Amino acid sequence: MSQVPQAATLWTPFRWIAVWGPGLLVMLADADAGNVVTAAQAGAQWGYRLLPLLLVLIVPLYLIQELTVRLGIYTRRGHGELVREHFGRGWAWLSAAGLGVAAAGSLVTEFTAVAGIGDMAGLPRSLTLSAAALALLAVVATGSYRRIERTALVIGLFELAFFVVAWTTHPDWRTVAFDAVNLPFSNRAFLYLAAALIGAVFNPWMVFYQQAAVASKRLSPEDCKAARVDTAAGAVLTQWLTAAVLIAAAATLGSKGAQGSLASVGDISQALAPVLGTAVARIVFGAGVLGAAMVAAIVASLALAWGVGEVAGYRHSLELRPQQAPWFYGVYGLVVAGSAALVWAVRDLVWLNIGAQVVNALLLPLVLGLLIALASRALPDEARLKGAYKWVLAAATCAVCALGWVGAIAGWIRGA
Repeated sequence: MSQVPQAATLWTPFRWIAVWGPGLLVMLADADAGNVVTAAQAGAQWGYRLLPLLLVLIVPLYLIQELTVRLGIYTRRGHGELVREHFGRGWAWLSAAGLGVAAAGSLVTEFTAVAGIGDMAGLPRSLTLSAAALALLAVVATGSYRRIERTALVIGLFELAFFVVAWTTHPDWRTVAFDAVNLPFSNRAFLYLAAALIGAVFNPWMVFYQQAAVASKRLSPEDCKAARVDTAAGAVLTQWLTAAVLIAAAATLGSKGAQGSLASVGDISQALAPVLGTAVARIVFGAGVLGAAMVAAIVASLALAWGVGEVAGYRHSLELRPQQAPWFYGVYGLVVAGSAALVWAVRDLVWLNIGAQVVNALLLPLVLGLLIALASRALPDEARLKGAYKWVLAAATCAVCALGWVGAIAGWIRGA
């Protein structure tokens, strides 16, 4: 009898390792190239003033993505499929359209970052973009979700370079504390960047990806705790990574006031060069951005292929061969190749980095509203979103959406 608890003890850590992955991976993808540029711009223009927002968003980010864990485990269906089943094809295609806009904007942003890193190294875009696109296609060609997950997680480890960059800039913590309580909410440019940061944190493709990934792993209700810890760890990690970029930019350019501007990966690298040294800035920061861009490209493109497959009803599994699921692999290949080709053909797309994040903020009511509705309706009673927790989460979601919309509108009024 004494051997049973011991066996359970030995089994649990290995089971947790098997469960972990979707939460960490989707969060590493969240700290993508667009997020990096937006955070750097925030630090350059406003010092550390937007740092509290990044840290506060850890909580709603976890709460929202935890719902995808519940839905994926208890229904074993993707987000688009559940929307179609419970709210009809109209809402399903509307959610897929929002996913398409967000995923396309993200993919173009990631390839723009890849091209920018290649430019710093003196490599032609035709080479860097082709290599990146072929790498993404090769990853999916493995035909196994678990292999793709492990590969992407290893690539994502390069993002830890952002912590090294932030530490090397030696931020003044007294200035950090001063900026944290001096927030210019009346400034429209400040609100616009706040909206961009919110959109960078809550990407529509994160909901589609994590729910589909959890469903693909066929986790059981007993795995909920491990999957939640996986998601919580990822939420903390991605926001700390983004905060590290903001701190590095604020420490190097924030002291110059709101005139500093970082619109691309090259700009950020040049700004960090006096602190890190030109070669180190290019290698360390470039490695972090490249890892972030490639992980986000994998996740965003898979989320789109999964999401469209769920809504349209065609076969959409990585466990199937291309000839068994041609539409799934076709959509994936099309968005990857199309995004790379667009970045190659149109050289000046750096403006999209922040604009794409603001569009994400505008899509939040649709994405989060449907997610909360599904968690209240599609789950069995023991896992259903209900009671005081439901209304607290709904209130927090409304507050985040409202801030995103106010910031976006304020920025457009300022631009007009």
